[in-house]
Amino acid sequence: MATIRYTLSIKELPSHERPRERLIREGAEALSNAELLAIILRVGSTEYSAIGLAEHLLGAFGGLRGIAATEVEELARIKGLGLVKASQIRAMVELGRRIAASTGEGRYTISSPQDAVDILMPDLRHEPQENFVGLFLNNRNELIKRRIITVGSLNASIITPRELFREAISCNSAAVIIAHNHPSGIPEPSRDDINVTKRLAEAGRTIGIDILDHLVIGDGQWVSLKERNLM
Repeated sequence: MATIRYTLSIKELPSHERPRERLIREGAEALSNAELLAIILRVGSTEYSAIGLAEHLLGAFGGLRGIAATEVEELARIKGLGLVKASQIRAMVELGRRIAASTGEGRYTISSPQDAVDILMPDLRHEPQENFVGLFLNNRNELIKRRIITVGSLNASIITPRELFREAISCNSAAVIIAHNHPSGIPEPSRDDINVTKRLAEAGRTIGIDILDHLVIGDGQWVSLKERNLM
């Protein structure tokens, strides 16, 4: 069944097509991810209806898992969202996480570079500046949180071990995958990329937090420094 793209506001839709009314009438399982997210958002923006904004979010972050791994500040950067709606989404995600924990289900497990790229690619591939990001994992390689550490050119004077490992220690992380984008769209690692990676990996070994990989994200392309033996 083709996905319907909504441009009308929810109030302009026929009552039998409105997400909230459909949820009450047909059950939550009958709604698409965008429709469920639109109920949380309640209203859209000048550019998007609530459902259109939900679709935009799903596309920008690569689906529900990408949204779930993104912090409030980063969600709020999406035009038309803001801190209030971003906080509502994070509250929804946290409730879902607690429900999953109470029923014995685990977090999202990162078992390969591709798993991490699936989270990172949707919103990093078009960033006009370099974003240095940490994916913080527990001792089962389950994602605890994602955090932008710095924005700007990646070099040793900007990225310091203290910034990265302060975040890792604060969430009791056992390991970290680091990543950054190349605004050029070409993910070939630079000499600075390699030097920073080695510096951070050495610091991680000293304090007992492993740097599992450094991913360079381009436009639909990526490179793992671990796979290239550059760490």
